[in-house]
Amino acid sequence: MSNHIHLIVKAREPYRISDILRDFKKHTSKKMQEAILTGPESRKEWLLDKFAFEAKKTGRADFYKIWRDDNYAIDLSHLDVMGKVSYIHLNPVRAGLVETPDHYLFRSAIDYAGGKGLMNVVVG
Repeated sequence: MSNHIHLIVKAREPYRISDILRDFKKHTSKKMQEAILTGPESRKEWLLDKFAFEAKKTGRADFYKIWRDDNYAIDLSHLDVMGKVSYIHLNPVRAGLVETPDHYLFRSAIDYAGGKGLMNVVVG
């Protein structure tokens, strides 16, 4: 999706989900900034302006703030995990971006359909 991400993760001791999300956001923020600054991004100035505005507004980043501070974490230990995976895979279909979940390039649905997507996905 263009404005959010879904992750299904499991934390193993001594780590917590919050540690994983913090590190994920830190790493991906650096990589996205690098890609915007050095790559052929047609919206470079607009994106940097938006991210700089958020950094100044929140005071939680030096130059650019890409991720929001909040998360919507759901404990899946007592839920149907595959039902949640299906919900996630159907998001771009419901949004009208693709006809079937495995057509969405930035999703793990293709891995669940027996193919190989862009991400390293452990299906099981």
